[in-house]
Amino acid sequence: MTIQTLADTVAKPVKVRRTQAERTEETRRRLLDAAVDVLATKGYAGFRTADVAAIAGVSRGAQTHHFPSKDELVMAVVEHVFQRAAEAGRKRARRVGSVDDAIKELISDSQDFFFSELFLIAVDLAIQGRMRASEENPVSDISAASRLPVEASWLAALIESGVPPSVAEDLLWLTISIVRGLAVRRLWQNDTQRFSRLFKLWRKMVVLYLETL
Repeated sequence: MTIQTLADTVAKPVKVRRTQAERTEETRRRLLDAAVDVLATKGYAGFRTADVAAIAGVSRGAQTHHFPSKDELVMAVVEHVFQRAAEAGRKRARRVGSVDDAIKELISDSQDFFFSELFLIAVDLAIQGRMRASEENPVSDISAASRLPVEASWLAALIESGVPPSVAEDLLWLTISIVRGLAVRRLWQNDTQRFSRLFKLWRKMVVLYLETL
């Protein structure tokens, strides 16, 4: 073997073969990411699994192997996105400082979640589940599993920022409810400037109220 041949052999990268589990996980992730894009652009009414498979670059057979029905795929997307949002929210809660900063970041985090297209889709699916009078409501289960830990993180952040524990949970509930209520109001009146003004007003009201304590 010549020196050049030896050098070529050493320089040649070793191709690591992925396991079946890794290939399966990659396909599943590509399908979920593609489904998020389709839902964001076309909504639930225009959601087609064929579009998802095409964007993900996988066959229809592979798509139906992982997600046999449209509803199963949508539920998986809801869980996928809710978990991602929950992780981001918990990280955000750990970085707050003052009370005003904590309220501001809590509002921003809640906006990112409740003002998303997927939240409205999840609400629609949850309502459909209620109307079917089924004992199982996967959207509610997914929501509770993802959002309650986030709320616990924000509750801890509010207390650490100086909010008295006796009012911290009520303040958390009120803030989240205000953001969620305005998010739903977009269905008939999407006034972004007013929303921004009301969020700033709420922050001022909270700070002034806490000063009286």
